[in-house]
Amino acid sequence: MINAKGQKGIITLPTPVFFAGYATVVGGHEANGPLAGRFDVVDEKDEFGKKTWEAAEAEMQRLAFSTALRKAGLDEHDIDAVFAGDLENQCVASNYGLASFDIPYFGLYGACSTCAESLILASIFCAGGFSRRAAAVSSSHNSAAERQFRSPVEYGGQRAPTAQWTVTGAGAFILDSNPTNGVPYITDVLPGRTVDKGIDDISNMGAAMAPAAADTLIRYFKESGRYPGSFDMIVTGDLGYEGTGILRKFMEADGYSIGAVHQDCGLLIYDRVGQDKHAGGSGCGCSAVVLASYILPRMQAGELRDVLFMATGALMSPSSVQQGNTIPGIGHLVHIVA
Repeated sequence: MINAKGQKGIITLPTPVFFAGYATVVGGHEANGPLAGRFDVVDEKDEFGKKTWEAAEAEMQRLAFSTALRKAGLDEHDIDAVFAGDLENQCVASNYGLASFDIPYFGLYGACSTCAESLILASIFCAGGFSRRAAAVSSSHNSAAERQFRSPVEYGGQRAPTAQWTVTGAGAFILDSNPTNGVPYITDVLPGRTVDKGIDDISNMGAAMAPAAADTLIRYFKESGRYPGSFDMIVTGDLGYEGTGILRKFMEADGYSIGAVHQDCGLLIYDRVGQDKHAGGSGCGCSAVVLASYILPRMQAGELRDVLFMATGALMSPSSVQQGNTIPGIGHLVHIVA
């Protein structure tokens, strides 16, 4: 991880780590978007049989993880550790959603970068010989997140054009250290660095996260010696319309043109205009459900072979925003090959 200049960079796993199984759970807006028909579990009302939005999100995590286990032909006793996170205070969706499983649990908070963060840690755990299999789970719920970070949806507050729609979704991934034929695998990862460019607008998360995304990508290209066109796809987590444009400008200023291969999960999950989602999707569940429903299946089908997946996060809290602090961003990168 330490390069010749003493800088912390790419972590090349000593052995590849394989996606043994993965699953998605989404709400109605997601199920009726461009990726309709690709999800494992859908509740059009976003309730998942619960009386509160927070309890619904916990149930989403339970459903995603149990479905991923079933699809992998495994049960909870086959998993040595689970790395999970969400957007709620103290990660209660993960805590409650996974409490019924008899598995060592690591609760994570990386904001909307949590999917990639959990994959990085789970893959290192497996490749390092500390476990045979580990799980990575992340989720978000639109109504729960709006109540915590802005105002309850029942209030009917006006949303700015730059605002993004928090995805109601959960994604779960089972990583296996043993070689498995025909499934995608992780070869190397690059943890992100906190980057703060002074953005303080809670309605423009894309602008806050884009500089961190650029920092991670530029570091990866410079250290690996590769270039954007050598990948089938470079996918960011939830920069949305605003952040995508900013990221591409940052990259071009450093000599890297990514437009031909770049996609953003926040723009893939919704019909931004037709579904009135303003700048697109966001949330921990955004990158997780797009990766598990769209990217990994395409890799397993042979349509994509070399993908950089980078989930980005805005590292703020309701209190930090109310106190006038700026919003740092981060971008964690996972290199997936098929």
